[in-house]
Amino acid sequence: MKYRVLTVGDPAPWVSFPTPSTALARIDLLAGRYIVLCFLGSSTSPDALATLGALHRRRALFDDVKASFFGVTCDPADVARLKDSLPGIRFGLDITREAGVHFGAVSPEDNGANGKVIIRPLWFVLDPTLRVIRVEPFGSDPVQAANSVLDYLQALPPPRLHAGFPVEAPVLVLPNVFEPQFCQKLTNYFETHRASPSGFMDEVEGKTILREDPAFKSRSDVSIADEALRAEAQRRVQRRVVPEIWKVHQFEVTRMERYLIACYRADERGRFIAHRDNSTKGTQHRRFAVSIMLNDGFEGGELHFPEYGSRPFDVPAGCAVVFSCSLMHEVKPLTKGNRYAFLPFLYDESAAALRESNNAFLGDGMKKYDPDRE
Repeated sequence: MKYRVLTVGDPAPWVSFPTPSTALARIDLLAGRYIVLCFLGSSTSPDALATLGALHRRRALFDDVKASFFGVTCDPADVARLKDSLPGIRFGLDITREAGVHFGAVSPEDNGANGKVIIRPLWFVLDPTLRVIRVEPFGSDPVQAANSVLDYLQALPPPRLHAGFPVEAPVLVLPNVFEPQFCQKLTNYFETHRASPSGFMDEVEGKTILREDPAFKSRSDVSIADEALRAEAQRRVQRRVVPEIWKVHQFEVTRMERYLIACYRADERGRFIAHRDNSTKGTQHRRFAVSIMLNDGFEGGELHFPEYGSRPFDVPAGCAVVFSCSLMHEVKPLTKGNRYAFLPFLYDESAAALRESNNAFLGDGMKKYDPDRE
């Protein structure tokens, strides 16, 4: 049978699967630490039992800070047999074998005839940006293979130094996009209009829906209804942000989504845990996120890019941070005051066509996109 072959330096597939402790684990949202994947086949096989024994003898290596482990099984009976051990150790239930095919542990030609699936037991180690840095077959001695991988992991530097030196997040930092008077104008607009709890986009059964979960995101939003104020904000973004995106990325921005003022409040522990801005069909068109700070004087609330070390982006009022919507990012909990920001997304005409075609994947209650009205 033919198998996909991943080698050192390749980007890892962004797979997802349920684990015993969560409905769905997404590898892409665990970036920022080393990820160790072990494709076991079934936890009851002699090689898998020997491998798990070696793993548990080195259990301290996995803390969800430096490293996380996923033991991946495609045996349906393992649903009842395996338990996650948090922090650090989880078991991916790859019943459809999709993850195994993407990583080359299962052949795409294997249809599981007679209830049997042929597994190539493999170890993978991924760096904090989810690129492959080690591949290890079980071979004839699975314990030796396990110890080889775990010795390698133990010797790795802290995630922020995985490249041998600190790597900066690939973002644009643009001071003076909004002048102080305009920042105050937007902040006043927020305070004189009714704010709503801010949700986040999720995908359920192929449909994009809006969810609210204060444990994941705690923020209040006001959408600007004043057309003149919207035009003022758009004009500043066009003059001061769009040319920089062209200069650095050679990307021609033609459209802007959301005229939204957001507020994180310390008394609500305002935050937004690690996420990506284009991971559903309804948000797939987004190309660049823009975060323009509107005030100073708060504490906490730093913008952080976990895939690229621990450096926080704590920028002054009027400054824009511009980044690809594919980058994982988070807003740390606010500990004092209020943090106000203007938060549009930017995209182009081809993305607008994609957005329109993806109207078919919007869930009930989601507003359909009309390209002639934006």
